[in-house]
Amino acid sequence: MSPEPQKPVRYLSGVQPSGRLHLGNYFGAIQNHIRLQDQGECLYFVANYHSLTTLQDARLLAKYTFDAAADYLALGLDPQKALLFRQSDVPEVTELSWILSTVTGMGLMERAHSYKDKVAKGIAPTLGLFYYPTLMAADILIYQSDKVPVGQDQIQHIEMCRDMAGYFNHTFKKDVFKLPEGVLGTAPKVMGLTGGKMSKSDEASVIPIFGEPSEIKKKVMGIVTDSKGVAEPKDPDNSIICQLYKLLATEAEFQVMDNAFRQGGMGYGDAKKLLLAKLEETFGGERREKRKKMDEKPELVEDVLIEGAKKVRKIVAPTMEQVYEAVGIPSSQIKKRLLD
Repeated sequence: MSPEPQKPVRYLSGVQPSGRLHLGNYFGAIQNHIRLQDQGECLYFVANYHSLTTLQDARLLAKYTFDAAADYLALGLDPQKALLFRQSDVPEVTELSWILSTVTGMGLMERAHSYKDKVAKGIAPTLGLFYYPTLMAADILIYQSDKVPVGQDQIQHIEMCRDMAGYFNHTFKKDVFKLPEGVLGTAPKVMGLTGGKMSKSDEASVIPIFGEPSEIKKKVMGIVTDSKGVAEPKDPDNSIICQLYKLLATEAEFQVMDNAFRQGGMGYGDAKKLLLAKLEETFGGERREKRKKMDEKPELVEDVLIEGAKKVRKIVAPTMEQVYEAVGIPSSQIKKRLLD
C-alpha cells in the first residue's frame, strides 16, 4: 500500500492596513511572503479588523485595505499560487475568537508585551487592543496553519496562540486545533528616515513602496545628514542613506558606497541619488505600471479578494464544524435553516 501524499506546508500571515505600505513592510514581510508562494500553500489576509484598534476612519480603512492588496499583487503575489483575502470576509474568525476567549485566562492576556508597548506609545488602551492576541489566535487556528512567518515582536503572540489551542483542546477533550509554529525571518530592521524603525505610525519615517516619484525624491533628498564634506570619511553604519541602499543594492554595489564613505570621496548628495536610482529600479517600471492599472481598475483587486475569501471559507468550514460539535453549538447546516 503506497503512502498518502504529503500535504504541503500551510503558511498564514496578515498585514494591517493602518497606513501605506513602506520599505519596512516590504523587506520585513512582503518579500518573504512572495518567495514562500513557491514553497507551500500560502494564505495572506489584509487584517482590517485588527486595524480598527488604531484606525477609526471608514474612508481611510477602505482605502488602505485596497492599497495593501493592490501593493501585494503589483509586487508579485500570484493569486494562482497564494490566496489573498480580507479578514472581514471570513466572519467565522470573530466567532472563533469569542469561543477562544471563554477558555483563555486573564493572566495570559495581561502578560502580553505588545499591549503594554502600544499603550506606552500613546495608543488608547481599548478592550480591542487588549483582546488583539485572541483575534490573532483565531486568524491562525481557523485555517489549521502550520507555519506563521512573524517578526520578533510577534513571537509572544504565537506562543499565546499555541496556549489557546491547547486550552481549547483540553477543555473540550477534542483535538480540533494543531499547534502552529512561528517562523522568524532573516529580515533586517529597516531604519526610518527619522532615525528609528520605519513605521506606519510615523509618516515622516517612511518611504512608501508605491509613492509618487516626486514624493519619494523629496523624502530621500530631505534625509538629514551631518555637515561632512565629500572628501571627509563618514560612518556608513550610522547612515540612513547607506543602510537603505544596502537593502536594495547588490553586495558589490553596496561595497562601493561603503568604501567611499569610510575613505572619503562620496558626498551625501551623490549617495542620495544612488539610493533614488535603486528605489526606481526596484519598484518602478513594470511594477509601478501594474500598480497604477489597479487604481484604474479596482475591480481587478476586488475579484482577487472575493475569490480568495471564497476559497478560504471552504478551508474554514470543516474546522468550525469541529468547533461547534466540541462546544455544543448547532452546526452551520442547522444555522442555515434559520435563513430559509
